[in-house]
Amino acid sequence: MTGIELIAAERKRQIEEEGFTAEYDDCWDQGQMVRAAMCYCMEPGDKDEMPDEWPWPPVWWKPSPDNRIHELKKAGALIAAEIDRLLRVKV
Repeated sequence: MTGIELIAAERKRQIEEEGFTAEYDDCWDQGQMVRAAMCYCMEPGDKDEMPDEWPWPPVWWKPSPDNRIHELKKAGALIAAEIDRLLRVKV
């Protein structure tokens, strides 16, 4: 698979398995999805503890320090969700 395919599959998983629908994502209008994506983009050695920038409860912090691709696809899916949210509000 390509990077974009991995991101699309992760976004689909977030929607179908986690219930992170458009309506749900629309509640996060203070940059939370972008901040979460940034946290997953951090270098693996920086993830021993939950970053201060993490916007949500600790239970949602799910790093995969031994799988860089997995973390980057989560980050990409969060960015895609934020882009979709912005398109819905036409910013």
